[in-house]
Amino acid sequence: MRKILIIGLLVFGMKLSAQELNCVVFINSAEIGVSNKKIFETMQNDIFEYMNNTKWTSSVYKTHERIDCSLTINILEAISTNSFKGSLQLQISRPVYNATYSTSILNFNDNNISFTYEEFQPLVYNENTFDSNLVSLLTFYAYTILGYQADTFGYKGGENFFKSAENVLNIAQQGGGVGWNRIDGNYTRYQLNENLLSPVYEQYRKTMYEYHILGLDRMVDNTRDAKEVMSKSIQDLQNLYNDRPNTFLIRVFFDTKGDEIVDIFSDGPRIDTSQLREVLSRIYSSYEEKWKEIKI
Repeated sequence: MRKILIIGLLVFGMKLSAQELNCVVFINSAEIGVSNKKIFETMQNDIFEYMNNTKWTSSVYKTHERIDCSLTINILEAISTNSFKGSLQLQISRPVYNATYSTSILNFNDNNISFTYEEFQPLVYNENTFDSNLVSLLTFYAYTILGYQADTFGYKGGENFFKSAENVLNIAQQGGGVGWNRIDGNYTRYQLNENLLSPVYEQYRKTMYEYHILGLDRMVDNTRDAKEVMSKSIQDLQNLYNDRPNTFLIRVFFDTKGDEIVDIFSDGPRIDTSQLREVLSRIYSSYEEKWKEIKI
């Protein structure tokens, strides 16, 4: 089975002293011609420290409980010496119970970010005031990471974290950056957060919970039964599709889970997947060729 792993690395030889997150950070500035490339190394270090050393919750996390994730920021345009535009890719994974591999729970591309970075100035978040777009971005995604992980262990377990991300979003709107408002288009961080908290899209969160805790985490104990649960949880997304055919979260789910679904239902003990394939082809036809790899 193909596994999608996000492995915690130490960047620039720094000693990891994480709280809740074990976040890999990479700044890609290859697309722009800037004489001072050192600024991006400093930026990478500062973001790494902010994500991994900030205490995001009141809970005590053991080392093995830290959430593996990665942030890749692609710098595509330098507006000035300290102001940049680009994109951000977020990946989150969590361990599978009694297994030696991890599963990806979110792979999300934020294609329109802009921020100012003052080298050697500390990144500090104030929950009641807007300070900088960079700090708002990092804090928003930190709470989103916590919410996604919690949602896979308890139904709507990440609710409070998503609401914390919503608070960041609301305050960040004061800064005028793109991606924080409804009018900024589709597939934005605003739309991600709004959909996660809306009752209209609860089926997505129910599927995320059932797929992981009732399915994937039980694969070792009873693979066939676990597959049946996972198949049903995926097919239940049809309820969401029927109400919202072009919903953003269905795309998010299959962009994250598509390869894994094919691997799981093409390997090991067989179950009847004819209905699963039919539903997959209907609700996410973009992966039609991929779905054909699932054995019936």
